[in-house]
Amino acid sequence: MNDINEVHKEAGFTPVGSKQEAVFLDGPHSRLKELSFLFKVMRQFIYGLRKLHFVGPCVTVFGSARFDENHEYYKITRQMGGEIARLGFTIMTGGGPGIMEAANRGAKDVGGRSIGCNIILPHEQKPNPYLDRWIDLDYFFVRKTLLSKYSYAFVVMPGGYGTLDEFFEAITLIQTGKFQKFPVVLMGTEYHKRLYDHIQHMIEQKTISDTDAALFLFTDSIEEAVAHISKYAIEGFGLKKIKHPKPFRLLGEKSLYSIIMGD
Repeated sequence: MNDINEVHKEAGFTPVGSKQEAVFLDGPHSRLKELSFLFKVMRQFIYGLRKLHFVGPCVTVFGSARFDENHEYYKITRQMGGEIARLGFTIMTGGGPGIMEAANRGAKDVGGRSIGCNIILPHEQKPNPYLDRWIDLDYFFVRKTLLSKYSYAFVVMPGGYGTLDEFFEAITLIQTGKFQKFPVVLMGTEYHKRLYDHIQHMIEQKTISDTDAALFLFTDSIEEAVAHISKYAIEGFGLKKIKHPKPFRLLGEKSLYSIIMGD
């Protein structure tokens, strides 16, 4: 088996990223070092919570950073982003290129709001030009929490390891009752066929329940996906009654509110 560092090298990837995160996950360290890292994490959370406080109800779209605008999945995602934005949702993504850019671009096509939670990486991850606002984060687990916190639905487009991680985390948290039953849409029946077959295999082997397959919609249809989100997010959670939080002038939130809400 190839050494993982050699694999990274051959792929042209230099694992710069967050060395602090890698060190933290490497086992126990001095109490002072652990406390220092926790303060840095807390600072990132405060930064993210402040910047995203007024984004409104969101739908988060996950997918590969590697599809360009000529790819079929990019075009489908762009259309999907526009249709979801027309429902009144803010489109939230990881803020990068590919599927993320397509979803943000679709929102801007129809005058909707578009937000990104960008992870700082040595490749692939630069904020796309279709964002009203974005935040740059060092830690994946902070980013994943913020992508979930403001969202009432999740759309999973074709992607790689990260996309599958986000998909399974969402349905696991719903399955275990840590999330409410937010609608999850898995788009791309041909791309995800083997994944879906494996989920059916897990049901046959009784490692998950029959009802767990109903935690997400598996489809190619944008119309079906949008109808599913409308029924289970808008009607299911009474979003028409939700009021946006008002800015607190003493915290300097007025200008931030105006940028995000377009007022």
